[in-house]
Amino acid sequence: MLISGTTQIFVIFAHPSGQVRAPSLFNRKFEELGIDHIMIPIDVAPLDLSDCVNSMRKIKNLRGGVVTIPHKIEIAKLCDELGPGGKATGAVNAIRYDLDGRLYGDNFDGVGFVAGLKDKGNILKHKKFLIVGAGGAARAIATELVNEPIGSLDITNRSHDKADEVVEIVKSLKKTDKFASISQSQIDFTSYDYVINATSLGLQDDDPLPFNVSALNFNCVVCDIIMKPKETALLKAANEAGMKVHYGKHMLDYQISFIAEFIGAFEP
Repeated sequence: MLISGTTQIFVIFAHPSGQVRAPSLFNRKFEELGIDHIMIPIDVAPLDLSDCVNSMRKIKNLRGGVVTIPHKIEIAKLCDELGPGGKATGAVNAIRYDLDGRLYGDNFDGVGFVAGLKDKGNILKHKKFLIVGAGGAARAIATELVNEPIGSLDITNRSHDKADEVVEIVKSLKKTDKFASISQSQIDFTSYDYVINATSLGLQDDDPLPFNVSALNFNCVVCDIIMKPKETALLKAANEAGMKVHYGKHMLDYQISFIAEFIGAFEP
């Protein structure tokens, strides 16, 4: 890939950035299309995020990019305008800069996650779901799942207040009795058909498991949103137990076209 004086730049904001997959996917596509674009990772700590994002507003050849753990909620607060997914979740995973420096954000995590589940042959109708975690991805997935004919959806988090907050956000957008928060001490893991890890646990080799696979019923589908490593310790444990798993990479793979259109990635 050649870099020129006219190269258009796209970024992915992350911390750490070692787990990100978007640059390899987008840069491969840029080469295939012969477009003078590049995507690079920006590893920025949360305390420095605001300064970093705002300092980029005047870079004329910076188009926008992707946002991942742990910045989705905080970058949403920095946006001048949010799209439907961003407004619904208070989090963004795609941003674009206009030439005047205005920043627009939207969220396609939920769309990608649910599309991936369906395309991989998973049945959602009347099924019982549990999301572990209450960050930006959890909000996006919850918002999209309650539009499906599922049986119920519970959300749990170490900080129960944050789980309650996600429930209130979703219920403000859609009247539903399918959705509730639940304390981690009260969870009956055996009752769920799908359990989704929407935390960052699994990014590092020494992370503890977000939940114990042995506590699940054998027919439960174990899902992760972490994209790299492809097989987290959680999914490895589920695979070794003979359970069905759903990989985090699908959430990105099934939303690439939506993100690309929003940020103008494949436009000359």
